[in-house]
Amino acid sequence: MSDCPIEAGFPVGYWHRLDDGRLQCDLCPRFCKLHDGQRGLCFVRGRQGNTMVLTTYGRSSGYCIDPIEKKPFNHFLPGSPVLSFGTAGCNLACKFCQNWDISKSREIDTLADEASPETIADVVQQRGCKSVAYTYNDPVIFHEYAIDVARACHAVGVRSVAVTAGYVCAEPRFEFYRDMDAANVDLKGFSETFYHKLTGGHLQPVLETLEYIKHETNVWLELTTLLIPGQNDSEQEINAMTQWVVEELGPDVPMHFTAFHPDWKMRDVPATPVSSLTRARQIAMQNGVRYAYTGNVRDEAGGSTYCHQCGIKLIGRDGYILSDWNLSDDGHCLSCGAVCAGVFQGPAGDWGAKRQPLQLQANSV
Repeated sequence: MSDCPIEAGFPVGYWHRLDDGRLQCDLCPRFCKLHDGQRGLCFVRGRQGNTMVLTTYGRSSGYCIDPIEKKPFNHFLPGSPVLSFGTAGCNLACKFCQNWDISKSREIDTLADEASPETIADVVQQRGCKSVAYTYNDPVIFHEYAIDVARACHAVGVRSVAVTAGYVCAEPRFEFYRDMDAANVDLKGFSETFYHKLTGGHLQPVLETLEYIKHETNVWLELTTLLIPGQNDSEQEINAMTQWVVEELGPDVPMHFTAFHPDWKMRDVPATPVSSLTRARQIAMQNGVRYAYTGNVRDEAGGSTYCHQCGIKLIGRDGYILSDWNLSDDGHCLSCGAVCAGVFQGPAGDWGAKRQPLQLQANSV
């Protein structure tokens, strides 16, 4: 924790006062206990006087229109553009972080862009985006801002997707997912040892989040696991993980196995070979996962969607470019009529692999 001064911030909930005078943050299972002027491990939530504040409300590390498949979502409005943004900081301490320049940032200058929720809603509507994504760092820590943006976007018919590690407490989790339409949750590994050693967190709260989203909300759910050589890529662990997913979440939850590249505090670990991703995908499908994908590599077969009943290619993908499209407007296989689980709205979009950075200003579009 830091004892540096906190700039004026947005007052937030989910905290209480301890008997010793400290304030405990109750947003995530870290339960940071703060004296006046201290920030939590996430760096962006902290104590200012007798209240807790969010110091990054309305501020972002940047905005960009991406293909929805980049988040990754393969079963949520395929081919459509999504406005992506994040803030700074993170409530986990992953040694393998692939976005460390944002999530580990302790520089407020990282937050170069500023925009109100209403400004973001205006921009996504004018640019033809089907959704807005809270990504780059975990939206759990900018909870209030993400919810306000989601509500403003819903008012103009734009959906919200969360890209998150799922490390959040029950009460804020309930509030957050009331306003989300889809979530891609990082299931970073499937052992407590991995979570404790490499993320500074715990596995069980993440599993609880996954079960909550799947069974108690209407939020579309997909999972991502970054496979790290020698850490979470054993056949035993992947077998246990995928069996749990099928048994506890069901066979229709898509799983993405993505490639690690040496970064942050694990630069001495080699990049994930394609063979490891392919093996994980095969194990998942053998265990009953209907939609398993490879990511961060060029793999047309591993990136495409196939009918779980007749095997026809439903959605062809070469990188972020869609090719084959054998789905009805409401998501049925055109060959056998089986339902492809997901959120589909008419024919595929044609955004492709375009990446379009944007600059937003607080009071104008």
